[in-house]
Amino acid sequence: MDFALTEEQEFFKKMIAETVDKMIVPRAAEIDEKDEFPHELWHQFASLGYLGIRYPESVGGMNADKTMCLTFYEEVARGSTGFSTIVNQNCLMGTHFVYKFGNEAIRERCFGPAIRGEKVATICFTEDQSGSDLGATRTRAVKDGDGWRINGTKQWITNGPICDFCTVLATTDPSKGLKGLSFFLVEKGTPGFSGGQTLDKLGARGTATGEVVLDNVWVPDENFLGTEPGQGLVEVGEILGEVRLMVGASALGLARAAYTEALEFSRKRIAFGKPIGSFQLIREKFANMDMEMNAARLMLYYGAWLLEKGMDVTTAAAEAKVYATEVCLKVVDELTRIYGANAFAHEYAPQRYFRDARLFLYGGGTHEVLRDFIGRKLIGRL
Repeated sequence: MDFALTEEQEFFKKMIAETVDKMIVPRAAEIDEKDEFPHELWHQFASLGYLGIRYPESVGGMNADKTMCLTFYEEVARGSTGFSTIVNQNCLMGTHFVYKFGNEAIRERCFGPAIRGEKVATICFTEDQSGSDLGATRTRAVKDGDGWRINGTKQWITNGPICDFCTVLATTDPSKGLKGLSFFLVEKGTPGFSGGQTLDKLGARGTATGEVVLDNVWVPDENFLGTEPGQGLVEVGEILGEVRLMVGASALGLARAAYTEALEFSRKRIAFGKPIGSFQLIREKFANMDMEMNAARLMLYYGAWLLEKGMDVTTAAAEAKVYATEVCLKVVDELTRIYGANAFAHEYAPQRYFRDARLFLYGGGTHEVLRDFIGRKLIGRL
């Protein structure tokens, strides 16, 4: 067993950390307060090539390994949860199916501009009645000549109201449930395609999250993103582990930011004549936080190792996502306790971390659904 990062991984970790400290951290509070898509930061960050991190150099990517990708997700989230949500959507789910199944014209028109930051991408899963229950998807795609006619409304779509293109999950055969799902590319400007209501969210602000409306949208056959109709669940399953590890790494990044904030405060806050960090109960909090964050990182990097080896990561990724998120929630809660009443004021950072942490409970699957999934895998179907 070798826990050491390679020289390349160490260099990348240092490089992205410095970028985050210089470019993102100073703007995090402003992104949260304004709750507007940070166009200037987006273009500055994209110019460094990071949006193509997981794709081959031959298509303009960085060809990073899975461990480097997790390092990237963790560091960007350390800087700003809202900005990292935008970035991660573009890096992974928003572009994956377009890259894998799109023809050369689609790659040139959508994928290339997306990883250069010239276009914003997203993926559309959730509907009012179908979050984790993808089999309840009502958005319908019907064959129509040399294309497909799509109708439905998607909700809680990151980048949805402002996206330039999206990968849409639709059912091509409602009678087949999960075995009737397929993915389609829909681009901005397509008749019938529009962004609906934008949500005013508790946290992860700065991301435009809301509805995507598909009203009698027609797309050509080339916009079908898959091997054949009905294979959507299989195809999303191929990257679901990576998505869950990404969410877990992002949660760990936020936990690190909160931990650092708590550490600095405990050293400078004087109570009863000495820094509060000198009190045993406060030191215990830091011991627990550090142990749990280290355990979460080991689980996440083990998942990355499984991905690199081409091994089954489904259970490990689900466990890592749940654990890292629960650790994040504990750390931000401890931060508010260490900060005291000031944590309740918008003037200080803890309230932002506390709000942002809730996001990770939902992305990649709710913890109730994931724990049931893990249990079924362990016990077997009865």
